[in-house]
Amino acid sequence: MELDRRAWVVQVMGLPVSVHLRGPEVRTDAVAERVERVFAELRGMDAVFSTYRPDSVLGRLGGALPDPATTADPVVREVVELCEAARVRTGGWFDARRLPLPGGGTGFDPSGLVKGWAVERAARHLADLPGHDLCLNAGGDVLLRTAPGRPAWRVGVEDPDRPERMLDVVERAHGAVATSGTARRGTHITDPRTGRPAEAVRSVTVVGPELLWADVYATAAVARGADALDWLATLDGYAALLVDVAGRVRATPNWPGSRPAGQTRAA
Repeated sequence: MELDRRAWVVQVMGLPVSVHLRGPEVRTDAVAERVERVFAELRGMDAVFSTYRPDSVLGRLGGALPDPATTADPVVREVVELCEAARVRTGGWFDARRLPLPGGGTGFDPSGLVKGWAVERAARHLADLPGHDLCLNAGGDVLLRTAPGRPAWRVGVEDPDRPERMLDVVERAHGAVATSGTARRGTHITDPRTGRPAEAVRSVTVVGPELLWADVYATAAVARGADALDWLATLDGYAALLVDVAGRVRATPNWPGSRPAGQTRAA
């Protein structure tokens, strides 16, 4: 018997966020209320961390790095500490401390970490729905959960130069799929060592157990450049597909899709 499905889509954090559920109670008001809690939490996190809103907590700081020792808001402390952990894990290629800000100048911008972190945090409102499968998609960064014995979700990897085409499709029952690159937002990722836009990579898709770290690793790989694939291959539990500026499509040996490593995109 085919499972009932339902989807909700809202614009939040400056991007479309969708919740897809499969299961026996997706049409009930109780489930709809839980989904609204997901969106409400994401709106709350945007009110804290948006660098585009002058009334957000970070907007009022004007790009200053919050001091975890004196910051009263526990979620701000958590994100500052996670950004430092991300800087260490990526060898400095993810560094939220000196990034270009929307209003000009440079300062603290944790956006490359906050989205994945906030989505995982918000998804807890749906964690105890027995017998239900979840696909939560935040602007192309995807969190997946599947009940035992259910079919895996199929997630398409978009061609950064031709978004109407898929480079590959991965099947995942659990975990995350995150993509960073220039296709949707241009060259918005900065090389932290030069302060210049990172332009050697068109897109990086990372799959793994946690959306927070999949997103961080994808962002760091774009900043690092075309040789990032060797580094990505060393990350335990994560796999990646990379498209460089010349159009070469390469994958780590453990990539779960069907695309052969080193193959260029189809004509």
